[in-house]
Amino acid sequence: MHNADILGRLTQQLELPFSNPVLVFSLILLIILLAPIIMGKFKIPGIVGFIMAGIAVGPHGLNLLTKNSAVELFSTIGLLYIMFIAGIELDLNEFKQKKHKSFVFGFFTFCIPILIGFPVCYYALGYSLITSALTASMFATHTLVAYPIVSKYGVAKNEAVAISVGGTILTDTAVLILLPVIMGAKDGGLGFGFWLQLMISLSIFAFIMFVLIPPLANWFFNRYRDSKTLPYVFVLFIVFVSAFLSQLAGVEPIIGAFVAGLALNKAVQQSSTLMSRIDFVGNAIFIPFFLISVGMLVDLRVLGRGPQATIVAVSLTLGALLGKWLAALSTQKIFKYSGIQRNLIFGLSSAHAAATLAIILVGYKAQIIDDNILNGTIILILVTCVVASFATERAAKKVVAPIEDPEILSEPQITGHERE
Repeated sequence: MHNADILGRLTQQLELPFSNPVLVFSLILLIILLAPIIMGKFKIPGIVGFIMAGIAVGPHGLNLLTKNSAVELFSTIGLLYIMFIAGIELDLNEFKQKKHKSFVFGFFTFCIPILIGFPVCYYALGYSLITSALTASMFATHTLVAYPIVSKYGVAKNEAVAISVGGTILTDTAVLILLPVIMGAKDGGLGFGFWLQLMISLSIFAFIMFVLIPPLANWFFNRYRDSKTLPYVFVLFIVFVSAFLSQLAGVEPIIGAFVAGLALNKAVQQSSTLMSRIDFVGNAIFIPFFLISVGMLVDLRVLGRGPQATIVAVSLTLGALLGKWLAALSTQKIFKYSGIQRNLIFGLSSAHAAATLAIILVGYKAQIIDDNILNGTIILILVTCVVASFATERAAKKVVAPIEDPEILSEPQITGHERE
């Protein structure tokens, strides 16, 4: 009887998908542990391993895990963490000196993908005007999924990285502000009141983050500099409050997380210990969680559901990659960057994930887009994340290569925090 009870409990715990939080967390930690090791054997970026593992264990694979509230929470933290680290590691002095370059790249990486995406959706795929506009806006977004790679190689302060990060926040902000505009157009609510409310709410948000938060952070860090935990908890608190306030202001939480990084940039940079703790926890737990959750969304079976699903998926993916490549190429030509810098910009800006999902899910729930675009977008996310990881890893390795490399950057490189 005792053995039967044990077998019964074991069978119950192993029912798919796993529901025991201890077992779920154990499996995710096993993936975080093994994915970089296995991928390293094949010289593939660990980020790709996390996404592929998410596909394998997710609801469209072995169905070991489902997107429950716990997984959703950790993946949200990971997404915000990526944007926050991008803001915290941005060299503000370098950005100020090169801000016109970030604006130029932001303009290209916003406009070129939309100019490619709209004709593809409207003329080639035959979708309506508003559906094509919403889908084309998705082409302009990108998520800094490959940013941990440049951090690992210590090239986060390279000029190409700086303008990529700056361009990311500009294009994502523009698209995520464009999203309520498109939705308002659908509902017929684009009046003066809409624009006035948006401007006021964003102004209040900017005042809180850039006027009130920095002196508060300096005071707190000086007051509790000897504590091992309080400064880190304070940083996390600011990140999530900022993400929440950005939601109230009418833009996505990822914008708030990036703004939190900018607001805390100078205060945190003064403490290498705090910066190390931020990097360690993010790269060890939260960011891999997010990447695994992205993989869990992918359903490769959609490619077998008839030619239309495949055509949409291929068209969206190729259009997205072409738009980002042309944006990087245009930026390279104007500022006379090297091929390595162009590839670094392309790698960092070609991954679609967070903002892309936000736009497509909003459109899907509003019945603006159909199943084919939804599934095609998920395939697009998988392919672009893989391409971005390979492109960024290859370019980052060349940036830190010996100076004899003929394609090495002409400007002296300033390395960021070294991380294993």
